[in-house]
Amino acid sequence: MQQVLTIGSRGSPLAMVQARQVQDLLAARSGTAKSDADTVFPIMVFKTTGDVLTGRLALSGGKGLFVKELDEALADKRIDVAVHSMKDVPTHMPEIFDLAAILPREDPRDAFISLTAKSFLEMPRGASLGTASLRRQAQAARLRPDLRIKLLRGNVGTRLKKLEAGDCDATFLASAGLTRLGQTDVITHLIAVEDMLPAPAQGAVGIQIRKDDDKARALIAPLDDMQTDIRITAERALLKSLDGSCRTPIAALAEITGDNLRLRAQALTPDGRESFTRDETIILSGDAKADAYALGYSLGMEIRFEAGAAIQWDMPEAP
Repeated sequence: MQQVLTIGSRGSPLAMVQARQVQDLLAARSGTAKSDADTVFPIMVFKTTGDVLTGRLALSGGKGLFVKELDEALADKRIDVAVHSMKDVPTHMPEIFDLAAILPREDPRDAFISLTAKSFLEMPRGASLGTASLRRQAQAARLRPDLRIKLLRGNVGTRLKKLEAGDCDATFLASAGLTRLGQTDVITHLIAVEDMLPAPAQGAVGIQIRKDDDKARALIAPLDDMQTDIRITAERALLKSLDGSCRTPIAALAEITGDNLRLRAQALTPDGRESFTRDETIILSGDAKADAYALGYSLGMEIRFEAGAAIQWDMPEAP
Protein backbone atom coordinates (compact mmCIF):
# COMPACT_ATOMS: atom_id res chain seq x y z
CA MET A 1 0.00 0.00 0.00
CA GLN A 2 1.22 3.52 -0.84
CA GLN A 3 1.23 6.42 1.62
CA VAL A 4 -1.44 8.96 0.66
CA LEU A 5 -1.56 11.56 3.42
CA THR A 6 0.28 12.13 6.73
CA ILE A 7 -1.76 13.23 9.74
CA GLY A 8 -0.21 15.40 12.46
CA SER A 9 -1.40 15.26 16.07
CA ARG A 10 -0.43 16.00 19.63
CA GLY A 11 0.43 12.92 21.63
CA SER A 12 -2.10 13.17 24.46
CA PRO A 13 -4.58 10.28 24.71
CA LEU A 14 -7.46 12.56 23.67
CA ALA A 15 -5.55 14.04 20.72
CA MET A 16 -4.66 10.54 19.54
CA VAL A 17 -8.30 9.42 19.73
CA GLN A 18 -9.22 12.39 17.55
CA ALA A 19 -6.42 11.69 15.08
CA ARG A 20 -7.48 8.03 14.88
CA GLN A 21 -11.03 9.15 14.19
CA VAL A 22 -9.81 11.17 11.20
CA GLN A 23 -7.67 8.25 10.05
CA ASP A 24 -10.65 5.88 10.27
CA LEU A 25 -12.88 8.28 8.32
CA LEU A 26 -10.29 8.66 5.58
CA ALA A 27 -9.73 4.91 5.40
CA ALA A 28 -13.46 4.22 5.17
CA ARG A 29 -13.99 6.78 2.40
CA SER A 30 -11.04 5.50 0.38
CA GLY A 31 -11.83 1.82 0.83
CA THR A 32 -8.60 1.23 2.74
CA ALA A 33 -8.57 -1.81 5.01
CA LYS A 34 -8.20 -0.95 8.70
CA SER A 35 -5.01 -3.03 8.79
CA ASP A 36 -3.48 -0.76 6.13
CA ALA A 37 -4.61 2.59 7.59
CA ASP A 38 -1.31 3.27 9.38
CA THR A 39 0.55 2.84 6.10
CA VAL A 40 -1.79 4.83 3.86
CA PHE A 41 -2.67 7.54 6.42
CA PRO A 42 0.17 7.48 8.99
CA ILE A 43 -0.04 9.64 12.13
CA MET A 44 2.99 11.72 13.16
CA VAL A 45 2.98 12.73 16.83
CA PHE A 46 4.28 16.04 18.21
CA LYS A 47 4.88 17.43 21.69
CA THR A 48 3.74 21.04 21.68
CA THR A 49 4.82 24.00 23.78
CA GLY A 50 1.54 23.79 25.69
CA ASP A 51 2.24 20.17 26.60
CA VAL A 52 5.49 20.94 28.41
CA LEU A 53 4.54 24.12 30.29
CA THR A 54 3.76 23.70 33.97
CA GLY A 55 2.25 27.07 34.97
CA ARG A 56 -0.78 28.95 33.74
CA LEU A 57 -0.83 29.05 29.95
CA ALA A 58 -2.05 32.65 29.99
CA LEU A 59 1.22 33.72 31.61
CA SER A 60 3.20 32.09 28.78
CA GLY A 61 1.41 33.77 25.91
CA GLY A 62 -1.74 31.65 25.92
CA LYS A 63 -2.53 31.74 22.21
CA GLY A 64 -1.43 28.92 19.91
CA LEU A 65 0.61 27.01 22.48
CA PHE A 66 -0.97 23.69 21.46
CA VAL A 67 -0.62 24.20 17.71
CA LYS A 68 2.78 25.87 17.18
CA GLU A 69 4.80 22.73 16.44
CA LEU A 70 2.03 21.29 14.26
CA ASP A 71 1.90 24.56 12.31
CA GLU A 72 5.63 24.33 11.68
CA ALA A 73 5.37 20.71 10.51
CA LEU A 74 2.46 21.53 8.21
CA ALA A 75 4.26 24.53 6.74
CA ASP A 76 7.41 22.57 5.89
CA LYS A 77 5.39 19.61 4.54
CA ARG A 78 6.41 17.00 7.11
CA ILE A 79 2.66 16.45 7.52
CA ASP A 80 -0.26 17.01 5.13
CA VAL A 81 -3.00 17.75 7.70
CA ALA A 82 -3.13 18.70 11.37
CA VAL A 83 -5.93 17.54 13.66
CA HIS A 84 -6.84 20.03 16.39
CA SER A 85 -9.29 20.53 19.21
CA MET A 86 -10.84 23.70 17.85
CA LYS A 87 -10.80 25.54 21.16
CA ASP A 88 -6.96 25.40 20.96
CA VAL A 89 -6.79 27.00 17.49
CA PRO A 90 -6.13 30.78 17.46
CA THR A 91 -8.61 32.84 15.46
CA HIS A 92 -5.71 34.23 13.46
CA MET A 93 -4.07 31.44 11.42
CA PRO A 94 -1.09 31.88 9.09
CA GLU A 95 -2.29 32.82 5.59
CA ILE A 96 -0.94 29.60 4.11
CA PHE A 97 -3.35 27.45 6.14
CA ASP A 98 -7.05 26.67 5.89
CA LEU A 99 -9.57 24.74 7.97
CA ALA A 100 -10.77 22.17 5.45
CA ALA A 101 -13.27 20.36 7.72
CA ILE A 102 -14.91 20.47 11.14
CA LEU A 103 -16.11 17.09 12.42
CA PRO A 104 -19.53 16.65 14.09
CA ARG A 105 -19.46 18.29 17.49
CA GLU A 106 -19.71 16.36 20.74
CA ASP A 107 -21.59 17.71 23.77
CA PRO A 108 -19.96 21.12 24.41
CA ARG A 109 -20.90 21.30 28.10
CA ASP A 110 -18.49 21.25 31.02
CA ALA A 111 -18.52 18.22 33.28
CA PHE A 112 -18.24 18.64 37.05
CA ILE A 113 -16.17 15.88 38.68
CA SER A 114 -15.87 15.32 42.41
CA LEU A 115 -15.42 12.41 44.78
CA THR A 116 -17.24 14.21 47.59
CA ALA A 117 -19.87 16.61 46.21
CA LYS A 118 -22.94 15.71 44.14
CA SER A 119 -22.88 18.94 42.13
CA PHE A 120 -20.97 22.17 41.79
CA LEU A 121 -23.55 24.21 43.69
CA GLU A 122 -23.56 21.66 46.52
CA MET A 123 -19.83 21.90 47.23
CA PRO A 124 -19.14 22.80 50.88
CA ARG A 125 -18.18 26.40 51.61
CA GLY A 126 -14.45 26.89 51.29
CA ALA A 127 -13.92 23.72 49.26
CA SER A 128 -11.18 23.70 46.62
CA LEU A 129 -11.83 23.67 42.89
CA GLY A 130 -8.98 22.74 40.58
CA THR A 131 -8.76 24.27 37.11
CA ALA A 132 -6.27 25.90 34.75
CA SER A 133 -9.01 27.57 32.69
CA LEU A 134 -9.47 31.29 33.29
CA ARG A 135 -13.00 31.03 31.89
CA ARG A 136 -13.99 28.28 34.31
CA GLN A 137 -12.28 30.09 37.17
CA ALA A 138 -14.17 33.32 36.51
CA GLN A 139 -17.51 31.59 35.99
CA ALA A 140 -17.04 29.50 39.13
CA ALA A 141 -16.06 32.56 41.17
CA ARG A 142 -19.16 34.36 39.94
CA LEU A 143 -21.43 31.51 41.06
CA ARG A 144 -19.49 30.42 44.16
CA PRO A 145 -17.17 33.20 45.42
CA ASP A 146 -16.58 31.20 48.59
CA LEU A 147 -14.62 28.45 46.83
CA ARG A 148 -10.82 28.24 46.75
CA ILE A 149 -9.48 28.03 43.18
CA LYS A 150 -6.33 25.95 42.72
CA LEU A 151 -4.23 25.48 39.59
CA LEU A 152 -4.80 22.03 38.09
CA ARG A 153 -3.09 21.33 34.75
CA GLY A 154 -2.36 18.27 32.62
CA ASN A 155 -4.25 15.96 30.30
CA VAL A 156 -7.48 14.27 31.35
CA GLY A 157 -5.76 11.31 33.00
CA THR A 158 -3.32 13.51 34.91
CA ARG A 159 -6.05 15.74 36.27
CA LEU A 160 -8.19 12.80 37.35
CA LYS A 161 -5.22 11.29 39.20
CA LYS A 162 -4.58 14.60 40.97
CA LEU A 163 -8.23 14.73 41.99
CA GLU A 164 -8.04 11.18 43.37
CA ALA A 165 -4.86 12.12 45.25
CA GLY A 166 -6.74 14.90 47.03
CA ASP A 167 -5.04 17.85 45.34
CA CYS A 168 -8.47 19.47 45.18
CA ASP A 169 -12.10 18.64 46.00
CA ALA A 170 -13.46 18.97 42.47
CA THR A 171 -12.63 19.95 38.91
CA PHE A 172 -14.20 20.63 35.54
CA LEU A 173 -13.42 18.77 32.32
CA ALA A 174 -14.97 19.02 28.87
CA SER A 175 -17.73 16.45 28.47
CA ALA A 176 -16.69 15.99 24.83
CA GLY A 177 -13.21 14.82 25.75
CA LEU A 178 -14.49 12.34 28.31
CA THR A 179 -16.98 10.99 25.77
CA ARG A 180 -14.28 10.48 23.14
CA LEU A 181 -12.07 8.74 25.72
CA GLY A 182 -14.91 6.49 26.88
CA GLN A 183 -14.70 7.89 30.42
CA THR A 184 -18.13 9.42 30.95
CA ASP A 185 -18.46 7.26 34.09
CA VAL A 186 -16.26 9.76 35.98
CA ILE A 187 -18.74 12.60 35.43
CA THR A 188 -20.51 13.61 38.62
CA HIS A 189 -22.76 16.21 37.04
CA LEU A 190 -23.10 17.96 33.67
CA ILE A 191 -23.18 21.74 33.98
CA ALA A 192 -26.11 23.37 32.20
CA VAL A 193 -25.05 25.97 29.64
CA GLU A 194 -27.43 28.39 31.35
CA ASP A 195 -25.08 28.22 34.35
CA MET A 196 -21.74 28.01 32.54
CA LEU A 197 -21.34 28.70 28.84
CA PRO A 198 -18.50 26.62 27.38
CA ALA A 199 -15.37 27.90 25.70
CA PRO A 200 -15.80 28.95 22.08
CA ALA A 201 -15.56 25.83 19.85
CA GLN A 202 -15.42 23.43 22.83
CA GLY A 203 -16.23 19.89 21.72
CA ALA A 204 -15.31 20.43 18.05
CA VAL A 205 -12.40 18.90 16.12
CA GLY A 206 -10.95 20.66 13.09
CA ILE A 207 -8.66 19.51 10.29
CA GLN A 208 -6.14 22.04 9.01
CA ILE A 209 -4.40 21.88 5.63
CA ARG A 210 -2.10 24.02 3.51
CA LYS A 211 -4.32 26.30 1.48
CA ASP A 212 -2.70 25.31 -1.83
CA ASP A 213 -2.84 21.54 -1.21
CA ASP A 214 -5.66 20.47 -3.54
CA LYS A 215 -5.03 16.78 -2.91
CA ALA A 216 -5.48 17.10 0.86
CA ARG A 217 -8.52 19.35 0.40
CA ALA A 218 -10.23 16.80 -1.87
CA LEU A 219 -9.74 14.09 0.77
CA ILE A 220 -10.61 16.19 3.82
CA ALA A 221 -13.45 18.46 2.66
CA PRO A 222 -16.05 15.63 2.50
CA LEU A 223 -15.54 15.09 6.25
CA ASP A 224 -16.96 18.53 7.07
CA ASP A 225 -20.15 18.67 9.14
CA MET A 226 -21.82 21.85 7.89
CA GLN A 227 -23.99 22.47 10.96
CA THR A 228 -21.00 22.23 13.27
CA ASP A 229 -18.96 24.37 10.88
CA ILE A 230 -21.60 27.12 10.97
CA ARG A 231 -21.77 27.03 14.76
CA ILE A 232 -18.00 27.14 15.18
CA THR A 233 -17.77 29.97 12.64
CA ALA A 234 -20.08 32.09 14.80
CA GLU A 235 -18.22 31.32 18.03
CA ARG A 236 -14.78 31.95 16.54
CA ALA A 237 -15.94 35.21 14.94
CA LEU A 238 -17.08 36.36 18.37
CA LEU A 239 -13.72 35.40 19.83
CA LYS A 240 -11.93 37.17 16.98
CA SER A 241 -13.72 40.46 17.59
CA LEU A 242 -13.36 40.26 21.36
CA ASP A 243 -9.98 38.55 21.39
CA GLY A 244 -9.12 40.03 24.71
CA SER A 245 -5.72 39.53 26.24
CA CYS A 246 -4.82 35.95 27.09
CA ARG A 247 -6.11 36.79 30.55
CA THR A 248 -9.67 37.45 29.37
CA PRO A 249 -12.33 34.81 30.20
CA ILE A 250 -14.60 34.39 27.17
CA ALA A 251 -17.43 31.88 26.60
CA ALA A 252 -19.78 31.24 23.69
CA LEU A 253 -22.25 28.71 22.33
CA ALA A 254 -24.01 28.72 18.97
CA GLU A 255 -26.96 26.40 18.31
CA ILE A 256 -29.01 25.72 15.17
CA THR A 257 -32.71 24.92 15.17
CA GLY A 258 -34.19 24.70 11.69
CA ASP A 259 -33.11 27.89 9.93
CA ASN A 260 -32.44 29.72 13.20
CA LEU A 261 -28.96 30.32 14.60
CA ARG A 262 -28.80 31.31 18.26
CA LEU A 263 -25.55 32.65 19.73
CA ARG A 264 -25.00 33.16 23.43
CA ALA A 265 -21.83 34.95 24.50
CA GLN A 266 -20.12 36.04 27.70
CA ALA A 267 -16.99 37.92 28.70
CA LEU A 268 -16.01 38.26 32.35
CA THR A 269 -13.48 39.98 34.49
CA PRO A 270 -10.98 37.39 35.81
CA ASP A 271 -12.45 37.58 39.31
CA GLY A 272 -15.94 36.90 37.94
CA ARG A 273 -17.44 39.99 39.53
CA GLU A 274 -18.47 41.55 36.23
CA SER A 275 -20.08 39.70 33.34
CA PHE A 276 -21.10 41.02 29.93
CA THR A 277 -23.47 38.86 27.92
CA ARG A 278 -25.38 38.70 24.65
CA ASP A 279 -28.04 36.28 23.38
CA GLU A 280 -29.29 36.73 19.83
CA THR A 281 -31.05 34.57 17.24
CA ILE A 282 -31.03 35.17 13.48
CA ILE A 283 -32.54 33.42 10.47
CA LEU A 284 -29.85 31.92 8.24
CA SER A 285 -29.80 32.81 4.55
CA GLY A 286 -28.25 30.98 1.62
CA ASP A 287 -24.76 31.93 2.83
CA ALA A 288 -25.09 30.56 6.35
CA LYS A 289 -21.39 30.75 7.25
CA ALA A 290 -21.26 34.43 6.31
CA ASP A 291 -24.37 35.04 8.44
CA ALA A 292 -22.80 33.17 11.35
CA TYR A 293 -19.56 35.11 11.07
CA ALA A 294 -21.36 38.45 10.95
CA LEU A 295 -23.45 37.57 14.01
CA GLY A 296 -20.46 36.47 16.07
CA TYR A 297 -18.33 39.46 15.15
CA SER A 298 -21.08 41.99 15.81
CA LEU A 299 -21.98 40.53 19.23
CA GLY A 300 -18.33 40.57 20.19
CA MET A 301 -18.02 44.22 19.29
CA GLU A 302 -21.16 45.01 21.30
CA ILE A 303 -19.62 43.34 24.35
CA ARG A 304 -16.35 45.23 23.88
CA PHE A 305 -18.27 48.53 23.76
CA GLU A 306 -20.33 47.72 26.84
CA ALA A 307 -17.43 46.42 28.94
CA GLY A 308 -15.11 49.25 28.04
CA ALA A 309 -12.17 49.53 30.41
CA ALA A 310 -13.55 46.89 32.80
CA ILE A 311 -11.81 44.20 30.71
CA GLN A 312 -8.30 44.28 29.27
CA TRP A 313 -8.71 43.99 25.49
CA ASP A 314 -6.26 43.45 22.69
CA MET A 315 -6.97 45.19 19.40
CA PRO A 316 -9.75 43.32 17.55
CA GLU A 317 -8.84 41.57 14.32
CA ALA A 318 -10.39 42.97 11.17
CA PRO A 319 -13.72 41.43 10.18
